[in-house]
Amino acid sequence: MSSRFEERLANGPAIVGDGGMGVLVTSAVPRLRCPEEANLKAPESVVTLHTSFIRAGADLIETNTFGANRRKLAQLYLEDELERINGAGVKLAREAREVAGREVFIAGSIGPLGDAQGLSPERRAAIFAEQAAILDGRGVDLFMIETFYELDELETAIAATRSVSGLPIVATLTFDEGAETLAGVTAAEAAERLRPLELAAIGANHGAGLHAALAALEAMGLDGAPLAALPNVGLASLSGGRVIYPHATPEYFAEFAAHASRLGARLIGGCCGTTPVEIAAIRSAVEDAREPSAPLDVLERELPEPQLGAGPYETELARKFRESEWITCVELDPPKGGTYDAMLGVARTLKTAGVGFVDINDNPMARARANALMAAVAIERDCGIETIPHVTPRDTSIMGLESLLLGAHAEGVRNVLSVTGDPPEIGDYPGSRGVYEVDSIGLSQIVTRLNHGEDYNGKGIDAPTSFYLGVAVNPSADDLETELERFRQKVEAGARFAMTQALFDLSYLDRFEEQLGGWPVPLLVGIFYVRSHQLAVRLHNEVPGIVVPEHVQRRLESAGSNAGAEGLALARELYAEAREKAAGVYLIPPFKQPEAALDVLA
Repeated sequence: MSSRFEERLANGPAIVGDGGMGVLVTSAVPRLRCPEEANLKAPESVVTLHTSFIRAGADLIETNTFGANRRKLAQLYLEDELERINGAGVKLAREAREVAGREVFIAGSIGPLGDAQGLSPERRAAIFAEQAAILDGRGVDLFMIETFYELDELETAIAATRSVSGLPIVATLTFDEGAETLAGVTAAEAAERLRPLELAAIGANHGAGLHAALAALEAMGLDGAPLAALPNVGLASLSGGRVIYPHATPEYFAEFAAHASRLGARLIGGCCGTTPVEIAAIRSAVEDAREPSAPLDVLERELPEPQLGAGPYETELARKFRESEWITCVELDPPKGGTYDAMLGVARTLKTAGVGFVDINDNPMARARANALMAAVAIERDCGIETIPHVTPRDTSIMGLESLLLGAHAEGVRNVLSVTGDPPEIGDYPGSRGVYEVDSIGLSQIVTRLNHGEDYNGKGIDAPTSFYLGVAVNPSADDLETELERFRQKVEAGARFAMTQALFDLSYLDRFEEQLGGWPVPLLVGIFYVRSHQLAVRLHNEVPGIVVPEHVQRRLESAGSNAGAEGLALARELYAEAREKAAGVYLIPPFKQPEAALDVLA
């Protein structure tokens, strides 16, 4: 017999879910070992957050139990509190429903086990069943088994839950913008495997943002079967030790909800970074039966990583800065596979066309690619063009960073750009943790000490290095005071040049320079060559640190089918303007079309 939840999914209107509970709890309650610990330490905060989502229009709230399985809790020495944490999670959700005075569905949230190597399938199933039994016994209306990227683990969790409960199940995976999980599972493959399991709904949550969720829904295409879409607000970044999410506008979320409904979503909400403001926008779109204002374009496309960010040997980059020669650089992504052939071909083309340098991303979007320093070695050796590899402390300890830098130096790499890097747990690696023994300022100090002939702890090395150190700076940052202070610290740590975040209006550069009191080091301005209005809107709403002003968005929208030509004209205008304000530019070309950067220079 169908449950009330399943009847609502079938007959409509669409169910509005809640937002990013775990992130908000962690922000509201200090010194938690995990968000779920708030169920015991700060229950009033959990109730308040649940209530705020209900009042914003949520028809469904999830219990604060996503990571409250025995495996994860044991890693935090909380396994003895498993029953209390899960039981309280349901109790607090029910209490919020009573406080709000609205009938809403309560979904028991169950996430993956994290690092479960060494566990037999039977043991994994037992861990899932244990948590599901507690949630069922405390009175949830359904289960949200969410944020998985391996189908085998998801199917284990579904079967285990079914072994202890007959409640409906919504199952979601986390996808990148190519509608593929970290484990290489496509959305189409997931739909084919999950379709026979008679789930209430399947879909996408977490992931690379709104566009990634829509790409997954389109690929799933279940011929009218209910889908669910609960994405992150966008890509996150670290700033001063804080996880920062972009400020997607309510209008952007309303448009997302309209597209999701058109693609078959019957449960629409949010995940990390979404607040009651975004949920209210989804609610409004659902109530108004809003139609999408523009055709959906879900081409496979990756957004950029939030970034742009001494010795006797002088690099060509340093010489050009010193002699005030104009600098052109093009940004490249290392390959996802095990060959450099395509990357080297692009580098040769750029050099032949007169581009002086290439800068190389380090695992942009927290997705594994070939190491940027190793890619730099290959490019400089094979193509004879100087590189600026990005280096991030996200994935490596201090000792590992020193090891990588010394190896690259021995191979002739001299320019490096210090960036903090995207935290992996809010990218494609749910449940994982970055290393981050230092941030980009600490990494700059490591490079400077190596140049002085010592390691981070002051112990001498065989010979000083001669790295030419660059750092990232974001003149369009929301928190300008923090950005100014961090940039000053980077300069004090030894920065010799800087690269800005991608800018679509160079007035941000003027404002930052005025407050800074002048640029203390040479500057390369980031220019992103966009070819569509939709991409500009996504960059503005989903990528932290990138601001695409309304006048730029309107310009691209007004161009209609000629948006590509208008984007090229804009990039050329910014390039010309940058010649009056900076020492050079680096160009971010359209995704998978790096040679298109040459159009800007033509």
